[in-house]
Amino acid sequence: MGRRQIMMALAGAGVAVAAGAAFLLSAGQGSQAAGVAPRAPAPGDPLTGAEVARATTIASATLRAHMTTGQVDLLYVERDDDKGAEQRRRADAYLYDYAGDKLIVRTVDLAQGKVVEETATRGVQPPPSPAEEVRAAELLLADPSYGRGVRESYTRASGGGRLRSAADLGLRGLIFVPGQEGGGAACRTHRCVRLFVRLPGATWLDTSRIAVDLSAKKIYTLEW
Repeated sequence: MGRRQIMMALAGAGVAVAAGAAFLLSAGQGSQAAGVAPRAPAPGDPLTGAEVARATTIASATLRAHMTTGQVDLLYVERDDDKGAEQRRRADAYLYDYAGDKLIVRTVDLAQGKVVEETATRGVQPPPSPAEEVRAAELLLADPSYGRGVRESYTRASGGGRLRSAADLGLRGLIFVPGQEGGGAACRTHRCVRLFVRLPGATWLDTSRIAVDLSAKKIYTLEW
């Protein structure tokens, strides 16, 4: 598997002059740099945006049909830190198979342009991705009872505003694994999220008794 490691204010005429001089200097340096080819990333450098996009495309190539239907989702892409791969640019793509409830990690060799290693494990739950947090909020809003409650709370917190979508909410998710509480027993094997929802005015919605099952697309009410 991969290895995971998430201004000063300027004032015064003198500062303005210095800032202008710095701008002219940087502009001149930029002109010189424009003709220089960008340095290729070293093995220990973070992945570039282009490398993340390339790794995503390669890792998901054989799973696109499943990703389109929501059976599989790509969670993260990060640099592969295996000591044996120190001289190569490799990336680990984390995908979750909701149908089989397993974590798939595909290691991509960026120079070769192919997947060179794959592992599939059940019972391993990395933190929710931002996309999963949004999906959990959408399931919450789609629930007849909870959805109405969230919208009413949003309207009160915003002074009469209307909740348009999950994008209007501040979201943070944590993986939920059942303990002593009642409800949500399926989360022992499914991918479930405890969702923390921030409303306007820094108000937090009470979601302490709610777990969202992303595998089964259900909402569980917890009891203790």
